[in-house]
Amino acid sequence: MHKIIQLKTLLLFIFLVQANFGFGQNTYDVSAVAKFQRELNAEYADAKTSPLLVEDLVDFKSLDFYPANETFNVVAKFVRTKNEKPFEMKTTTDRKPLYVKYGEVYFTINGSDFKLNVYRNIALSKQKKYKNHLFLPFSDLTSGKESYIGGKYIDLETPKGNTILIDFNTSYNPYCAYNSKYSCPKVPLENDLNIEVKAGVKKFHD
Repeated sequence: MHKIIQLKTLLLFIFLVQANFGFGQNTYDVSAVAKFQRELNAEYADAKTSPLLVEDLVDFKSLDFYPANETFNVVAKFVRTKNEKPFEMKTTTDRKPLYVKYGEVYFTINGSDFKLNVYRNIALSKQKKYKNHLFLPFSDLTSGKESYIGGKYIDLETPKGNTILIDFNTSYNPYCAYNSKYSCPKVPLENDLNIEVKAGVKKFHD
């Protein structure tokens, strides 16, 4: 009887260990990605907010997304860069909005280390709604193939500490990918990643 109790206790211990350290490791919540996709599709389906051309809007059902992938949901080290001078960000037109490099993010994907710069739009940051908004433009080895040739964007919030969550599954195309009438910031050369980031929105047309 005593041995049976010991065995049951051991089995219970093993189950709890697996629950805490085994099964619990795969905890990536894709619901936030699903919400991002729904909201983006709703924006693009609405003629009042859509960047799509009229002929594309008529038959629009959904953007083409990569499947949500935990590999591209990373916790990055955030380094605030101080005393940076505002600069004119290059765009797809003659427009040159003022940005400032706000910080650097360091992260690892599949064992390789990467760094990206994050920026703040000077004019946008003066609006209460966007006072904590950070802009992360990037390109990668899928750009011009599966993804838009001009790269993609991620919206971030200013972190309170020295880490920041970056989910490439919520990366999206600039409006210029759909309509040339828009003026879009170009991805700075230093934000080109030497890796295929198969996450977020794919290119609109083949």
